[in-house]
Order: sequence, then C-alpha cells, then structure tokens
Amino acid sequence: MKSVSGRPPAWSYWVVLPSFVLIWVVLAVVLKSPLLPTPMNVVDTLIREAASGELWHHLGATLGRVVIAFTLAMLIGTAIGVVMGRSKTTNALFDPLLVLMLNLPALVTIILMYVWFGLIEVAAVMAVVINKVPNVAVTVREGARSLDYRLEEMATVYEFSRWQRLRAVWVPQLFPYLMAATRGGLALIWKIVLVVELLGRSSGVGFQLHMAFQIFDVAAILAYSLAFIAVVQLIELAILQPLERRSSRWRDPGAAHA
Repeated sequence: MKSVSGRPPAWSYWVVLPSFVLIWVVLAVVLKSPLLPTPMNVVDTLIREAASGELWHHLGATLGRVVIAFTLAMLIGTAIGVVMGRSKTTNALFDPLLVLMLNLPALVTIILMYVWFGLIEVAAVMAVVINKVPNVAVTVREGARSLDYRLEEMATVYEFSRWQRLRAVWVPQLFPYLMAATRGGLALIWKIVLVVELLGRSSGVGFQLHMAFQIFDVAAILAYSLAFIAVVQLIELAILQPLERRSSRWRDPGAAHA
C-alpha cells in the first residue's frame, strides 16, 4: 500500500479539467445560448482580440499597474514590517492602525481614492498599494521577530557594515517570509487591480470585462479571463515557484548539495 505522502499518479492531474471542459461543451451545444458560448467561440474571440492588438494593449496596461503597485507595496510593507518586528514600542504604537487597515474593505479604499483624487492613474495605483501594504507588513513583521540574535551578535563582532548585515544576515532569514508575502501579494493585487480598472480606468482587463458585461458578451468575458489566468500561471511557474523552492531549500539537507 502506497504512503499517503507519496506523489499521486501523473494522470490524476488530467482528469478534472478535461472533464470540466467536456461538460462545458455539452451544455453549450444543448442550450445553444449566447450566455454560454462554446470553448471554440471563446478561443475565436481570444484570437480575434489578439490579432487586433486589443488583448495585448489591455493586458499590458493591467500588468503595468500590477508591477508598479506590487513593487511599491513590497518596499513600503517590508520597511514597516521590519521596523515593527524589531521595535516593541513601534509595534505597540502602530499595531491598532495595522489591524484597522487589514480589515478595511478594498472596495472602500478604491472608492475613496477615486473620490479624493479623481479617476486618475495615481489614485488607482494608490488604492492597490494601500490594500496590500498591511498584508506585507504583517508577514515580514513575523520574520523580523524571528531573526536569530546570535547571527546579529556575530555581525557585530565582525564589524559588518549595514549593507553586509542586510545582505548576509537579514535577507537570508527574511527570504521565506518575503516569498510568502510575494505569493499572497500577487494573488491579492491581481484581483484588486481588476476592480480598480472596472470602476475607474479606460484600459486594462478589468475595463474590458466591464465593457463586455454591458453588452452581455460572455465570450469576451471568458476570453479576457483566460488570457489573464494564463499570464498569472506563467508568472507562477516561471518566477514564483523557482523562488519558493529556493526559499525552502534549507529545509532539505540534500538540496544544498544537489
């Protein structure tokens, strides 16, 4: 009998998704409704949007906002998390505000940014950053609290500069926490950016979903959604998973010698 912790057979990954697509095809053929297009209709729409350049334009706009908002949120959130994790007084002062921001609905932040600053790009990015910073800060704060004081003492004995201390002592210990914040951050930012675009931008995947909704173009909604999911999965496979394996390499003694 195989161990529960063993790897499942390869074919098990290719059962549910094809079955879902098959059910989708059958229902679309039986119902013959524009509200449930066939997969081929969706693919045709996707190809048409790509050929016209609209798909790349709106995907690029969304990716640009994600990159800017993610970078700012990680930098600001990491700085706040490290300071709060290393100073009990600072943590006590700002923890209530952090809890408040964590529980503030993203929709409220987006609406306030647009009301206060107008329907401009800066307001859109600020709304995303404000929603993400508390999550990063909380995660990094736990990492800062767990920094090994013995490594700090060693850095002091060897008179490490601030840059050496950051590169050789802090970053390696914080890296798993930064990866956790990155994974959670991108998952959250993707969704918030779409809402931001839907409510107040004239470009991006969220804007296109809003336009398709206005005319009940389900094929366009699904086409842009699939393109968006494909980009997210590409980033996941090409960037995040390799980084995550690196961040957890220390857990596997054999990995260091591989």
